[in-house]
Amino acid sequence: MFTSTATIDPDFTIAAVPPRLFGSFVEHMGRCVYGGIYEPDHPAADADGLRTDVLKLVKELGVSVVRYPGGNFVSGYRWEDGVGPREQRPVTLDTAWRSIEPNTFGLNEFMAWSRQADAEPMLAVNLGTRGVEEACNLLEYANFPGGTRYSDLRVAHGVREPHDIRLWCLGNEMDGHWQIGQKTATEYGRLAAETAKAMRRIDPRVELVACGSSNERMPTFGSWEAEVLDHCYDYVDYISLHAYFEQTPQNRAQFLASASTMDRFIEGVVATCDHIAAKKRSPRRLKLSFDEWNLWYESRFAGQDNLEWAQAPRLIEDEYTAEDAVVVGSLLMSLLRHSDRVAIACLAQLVNVIAPIRTEPDTDAWRQTIFHPFALTARHARGEVLRVDPVGPTAGPHSDAPAVDVAATRDPETGAMTVFAVNRHETEPGLLELKLHTDEPLRVVEHVVLGGDDLLATNSKRLPDRVGPRSSTDHTATHAGTGSGLSIGLPPVSWSLLRLDPH
Repeated sequence: MFTSTATIDPDFTIAAVPPRLFGSFVEHMGRCVYGGIYEPDHPAADADGLRTDVLKLVKELGVSVVRYPGGNFVSGYRWEDGVGPREQRPVTLDTAWRSIEPNTFGLNEFMAWSRQADAEPMLAVNLGTRGVEEACNLLEYANFPGGTRYSDLRVAHGVREPHDIRLWCLGNEMDGHWQIGQKTATEYGRLAAETAKAMRRIDPRVELVACGSSNERMPTFGSWEAEVLDHCYDYVDYISLHAYFEQTPQNRAQFLASASTMDRFIEGVVATCDHIAAKKRSPRRLKLSFDEWNLWYESRFAGQDNLEWAQAPRLIEDEYTAEDAVVVGSLLMSLLRHSDRVAIACLAQLVNVIAPIRTEPDTDAWRQTIFHPFALTARHARGEVLRVDPVGPTAGPHSDAPAVDVAATRDPETGAMTVFAVNRHETEPGLLELKLHTDEPLRVVEHVVLGGDDLLATNSKRLPDRVGPRSSTDHTATHAGTGSGLSIGLPPVSWSLLRLDPH
């Protein structure tokens, strides 16, 4: 057993926990919408065709914001095809995912679903095949009270009150060669700026997200952000980040250290944003929207060009392991650690497609393993994020990452604290020695662990609850009183959460 140490002091804060940090993503891709959140023929469907079993799990997951309708899908999407009487909506081709799109689920259905899910909508506009005018028409339809062409069209479609959508994405992954309507950084930066200016004339309250690089491996990463922001820095509120992580037989140690990769990615984008702020002599500090992140076993995916045309095909329905849940827990810790700049984050996606929730037509929805660290973090990360810098050995001979990572939050009103800890070491248990510089002693009221054993176990239709958080008593108060300490046992490849309340 190895030992790592860390000090937690309530005086050293990073930022308040952003409520939008626990978002997710619904794209017209695979079975995320059709057969996922919307399935009129399912026994659990309500009168609007929404699966109530899925809605129940979405609320349990604690999703605060949901990005819609894409993703790659949005870059070829005509929003007008998804509104109005269903029998009059056209069946169209989704060229992003080579799918048949029935358009029976669109903006108004999504808004009805998001209200039931208690989630804030985050809408993306098509800047691939469309542009400023269509974005403004959609905003008018969604947010203007009435008395104009598109707001009256919404009323005619049975939605009298405006949707009042505040968060808007200006396109999606516009640097990607796979994207419909791919742009250069200059082309996109100019388009984003002009779209932003026009949208704000319709609704000055909107918050706008510019597209950053599709991922940090893009050859233009960094230069893309700099060029785009050079054009639109003064007109947008956020820039996006996307990242997916995958384990291969050759990179297990790197996979377990995915949060370190996420840390560097975030810090690189922050540096670029601040460089542009300095260049423009701007007092504004741009926030980040990490609006696609998850684990994706992309090497198993045949690629868009190899797909057969189908309606709601089964696409990248990865089945996650207990080890995957540990990594997702550590990625959430990275997001918390950067809560001073990351204001929005969306786990991609929500249902079936690389998702925490899975469905089938003949049974109730169930929780994948990665559901649990997300739900626990969303529920218990409250108040302020505290600065914690653990000290200890690396995760082993094949890893430069620290074996133990720690994050913590504290509710300043009650003094309650939540500690998150991950042990990345593949074989050795760890002992985490915490020094707690608090005004009053704290007691552990809950200690749960994910991983640590049976790391390849999954949840499935047949065994939906095989993997979940288990209670632990492997903690000891080292001494009482102000400045108390806590020793916590951490199994190898595990993620732990401890809730501490004042005595």
